[in-house]
Amino acid sequence: MAPKTARARRLGIALRHHREAAGLTLETAADEINSTRSTLSRYENAQTLISPATVRALLTSYGVSSEEVAAAVQLAKDARKPGWWVSYSYLLDPRTIDFIALEAEATAIANFEPSVVPGLLQTADYIRGVMRGGPHTLSDELVEQRVKVRLDRQVRLTADTPPILDAIIDEGALLRPVGDPSVMDGQLRHLVKMAELPNITVQVIPLSAGYHRGTRGSLHILEFADPEDPIIASVETVAGQMILDRAGETRTCAKIMEHLRSVALSPADSRAMLLSVLKGW
Repeated sequence: MAPKTARARRLGIALRHHREAAGLTLETAADEINSTRSTLSRYENAQTLISPATVRALLTSYGVSSEEVAAAVQLAKDARKPGWWVSYSYLLDPRTIDFIALEAEATAIANFEPSVVPGLLQTADYIRGVMRGGPHTLSDELVEQRVKVRLDRQVRLTADTPPILDAIIDEGALLRPVGDPSVMDGQLRHLVKMAELPNITVQVIPLSAGYHRGTRGSLHILEFADPEDPIIASVETVAGQMILDRAGETRTCAKIMEHLRSVALSPADSRAMLLSVLKGW
């Protein structure tokens, strides 16, 4: 199954919108292209990539204008272009690949982490420590491959058109040793440096804030440039990563993220805390 990229999701939304505007059911629309209801449903939910030719046939049967058909066909072509993460599909579970594909297209990323430094701001040595302390025993080769995946995800942060990253970290993550003291020293210095970039904001929730709404686990929220693309939320559970895209779920996650921002220290005070913790290491 192909990753649910933002482009694939946008195309699926457009297909459903045009079908409903034409007053057609899934069954009727599927009959128009000699397909099945389940197949068309998978196209509209971005669970299966749709060919440009099928997009053209569907939208033509819906009576869509030639300009909109051309735009959708181009979107279908773009959605089929493999991303850099495809070569790592064998290494990561499908839900993680889906998230990486969406993250790669996001224009704004908000991430709260209660136990570790956010992945997009981790150093290579810190990543190695996290991987070796994970739930699965990994060989040195697999650890290095996963390190490379995470470092590749970070490249966008310093690219010409980087996404906005709001990173909120619980103070406990800064105090929890990952690797030896030199690893923590390097990681904290890297955090301070990255927080100086104009597209990155780092805030720390002090332990003095007590129990808060993010104490139970990490949270990601992704936003996209196209207003047709709804926000995506992702949470970590003991069973792995879960991607949430239903309006009710994402609204709840957005409210939680706003709460976390409100209980976190300001960026300036967070920098002061980072420097203070750094001295301790």
